[in-house]
Amino acid sequence: MSAKVRTRLLWRWRRNPLRRRSDVVEAWAALVAGLVMAVGGTAAGVATADAVERPLLVERAERHQVPARLLENAPATQPSADGSRAGRVPAEVRWKAPDGSVRTGTAQVPEGRAAGTATVVWTDGHGRLVPEPLTPREAETRAALTGATAAAGVGLMTLAGRRVVRWRLDRRRAEEWERAWAEVEPRWSSRG
Repeated sequence: MSAKVRTRLLWRWRRNPLRRRSDVVEAWAALVAGLVMAVGGTAAGVATADAVERPLLVERAERHQVPARLLENAPATQPSADGSRAGRVPAEVRWKAPDGSVRTGTAQVPEGRAAGTATVVWTDGHGRLVPEPLTPREAETRAALTGATAAAGVGLMTLAGRRVVRWRLDRRRAEEWERAWAEVEPRWSSRG
């Protein structure tokens, strides 16, 4: 780092007869804001990501795939714009619960399947139908995005706080200039 850049970055910290108290406060506010963004943003992002990912992985561990039979024809949907037809549609199915009882309900199944066709559904520990859980990769991605959002939120809030501090300091400096000018201006204007 060149001496010129270093001088420009650290001017508020050097002893200087023109340095105002508000300049020192502004320098400390910038330093604190930087630390909060670096440390607090990172901590908030990691904590949020962990808080989001853990329940998603637990949910995946608690849900099970079980074989089922379609009780009705699964409707076929229109092909998508790219020509693929890999969608899932709701249809009545029958499956066996962990206690051995036979249950029926509506589940998401591959489209276009005929009644009586074998399929797979997701159930919880009590044998109730539940939506398919996120894959570990999807859970990790969701957690990472949520953590990044939390870190960005901490950063934005910190920048907003620093901006408020700077705005108040600027107002105070402007008031100080007004007072100083009110003292000096009569002497200058009488000279003219």
